[in-house]
Amino acid sequence: MTSFLNIENIARSGDGVEYHPLIPFLPENAKVLFLGSFPPQRKRWCMDFYYPNFINDHWRIEGQIFFGDKNHFVDVKAKRFKIDEIVAFCQEKGLAFFDTSTAIRRLQDNASDKFLEVEERTDIRALLQQLPYCRAIITTGEKATETICASLDIPEIPKVNTSVSVSSIIHHPSSISLWRLPSSSRAYPLSFDKKVEAYRNCFAKLRIVN
Repeated sequence: MTSFLNIENIARSGDGVEYHPLIPFLPENAKVLFLGSFPPQRKRWCMDFYYPNFINDHWRIEGQIFFGDKNHFVDVKAKRFKIDEIVAFCQEKGLAFFDTSTAIRRLQDNASDKFLEVEERTDIRALLQQLPYCRAIITTGEKATETICASLDIPEIPKVNTSVSVSSIIHHPSSISLWRLPSSSRAYPLSFDKKVEAYRNCFAKLRIVN
């Protein structure tokens, strides 16, 4: 089974500090870089990849948009996501994934971004250097958006379902925009259909879906 675990980082986590447990997923042809905040606790994972919590709807949103079936990437019986199909799909579509923090502390024993204390921000520019065809960064939640804006000195935090150009801040072969989409967590107060609509509109403007 496909795995993107960062064993070295898992081994050095300690004293309350967690280092990012996954290797950045950066297909060479990536047009979009998704950035969340940080993975949930390992006990909440159903696969060794991004958005691993079975009750997070990221992969259901993608399934609904691209295949008309929210369970396209879901093994309903096993209560797992189909990691190999997800990886192949992301490679084909040019979707890259990492998070805005490489080290955090959890202030409470839950998966809420609200209780994450950022110890180390991700070097976003270094990620983008490996993605020459990237045209957009997509953040999925308030914490991720705030963290990247602080990292890149972006003066205005975009509102949900809006984008800002960051081309003047990031020196890159392509023009880069920062999109903020609603969180795919079920704790975020927006219906599944509205989230699908928001993601679909963004993908259409980026010409990832018709």
